[in-house]
Amino acid sequence: MKLTEKQLEQIRAQIKRVKACGNPFYTERFKNINPEDIKDQESFERLVPFCTKQDLRDAYPLGLAAVPEDDIVRIHSSSGTTGSPVIVPYTQKDVDDWATMFARCYELAGITKKDRIQITPGYGLWTAGIGFQAGCEKLGAMAVPMGPGNTEKQLMMMQDLKSTVICATSSYALLLAEQVEARGIGKNIKLKKGVIGSERWGDKMRERIQSILGIELYDIYGLTECYGPGIGINCDKSDAGMHIFDDYIYLEILDPQTGLPVEDGQIGEITLTTLVKEGAPLFRFRTHDLAAFVTEKCPCGRTYPRITQILGRSDDMVKVKGNIIFPSTIEDVIKSVPGTSSEYRAVIEHVDGKDKMTVFVEVEGGTDRVEVSLGIQYHFKQKYNMTPEVQVVGVGELPRSEKKTKRIEDKRYE
Repeated sequence: MKLTEKQLEQIRAQIKRVKACGNPFYTERFKNINPEDIKDQESFERLVPFCTKQDLRDAYPLGLAAVPEDDIVRIHSSSGTTGSPVIVPYTQKDVDDWATMFARCYELAGITKKDRIQITPGYGLWTAGIGFQAGCEKLGAMAVPMGPGNTEKQLMMMQDLKSTVICATSSYALLLAEQVEARGIGKNIKLKKGVIGSERWGDKMRERIQSILGIELYDIYGLTECYGPGIGINCDKSDAGMHIFDDYIYLEILDPQTGLPVEDGQIGEITLTTLVKEGAPLFRFRTHDLAAFVTEKCPCGRTYPRITQILGRSDDMVKVKGNIIFPSTIEDVIKSVPGTSSEYRAVIEHVDGKDKMTVFVEVEGGTDRVEVSLGIQYHFKQKYNMTPEVQVVGVGELPRSEKKTKRIEDKRYE
């Protein structure tokens, strides 16, 4: 999508501000850049450097702060599972802007102040729980701030408080749905909508959650480095794409290898620039998330740019026998085989000098497991010219998660 003149003005103002703030992180990045030289799309792409997760890690702990410490009212952090965590400072304006965007997400999903929103993502340094709650309060709805885990109490509160909206990772939404089904308490559940974020999920999982709970599901987007969840969502008029709030965020979709824009409708890496964020502004931050622009007008009439659901991550990619494999690759095969459920895992190993991929997949009761195994192998061979080993198990036999689920485990380099 092309930059508007207003967005260009906002980016010039942001660069001018961070150059003057005295922070070495921004001073070094923009030392040779005159904001007034950024006159159009071409000069923006040529002059403004990319930012990566490693750049942000290197600024640990508070090296990203573009305001005096007295103006920082909160910090959030990424998990830091693969290195130093990223510490992101927020001003009061940042907190307010995030709540405004999140409330807008609820509104786009058709959620109103009459709803009761049960929030299951984690609170604390992670941006999830507190973002869902701030948006709920901004909207004026009733927040039920459960946080993660304690499924017994989740189900009790869901019934007793008559929650109408569930906010969760897709993995935990599935776990809750299966518990509702197993306990036969569906008639006591008043849920109407689910707001799902934090991890990619496929059509099979979506259909399973919807079929058990009978609710409408919405994909919410965001990441810790850029406010948190709530910078975009699909609306109640269409599930064909997530609206991204371009009055706060400028979004590019780029070729992961070249860093150049892809054609509209082609898959590429989401790259974000914050337009008004004060505490730790981002400039061309490469997220590794893969999506494509949706160019058709949305039936809701809103003009925010739209992107597809997150299709995977460029760093989730593994190569097996010359084939590039994403979680979506496996999901695409599984959904074409009758009787399969949504849950799967793939384990890649190096055995006797060769790569070996084993796909574990759940099937509904009464399904011919041999037929499912052969079907998955056939479709893999047809589409990707490789044949994995397939292990078929019953529904519920693969582990469930209260957080994110790791779908592909590469053991070749352990």
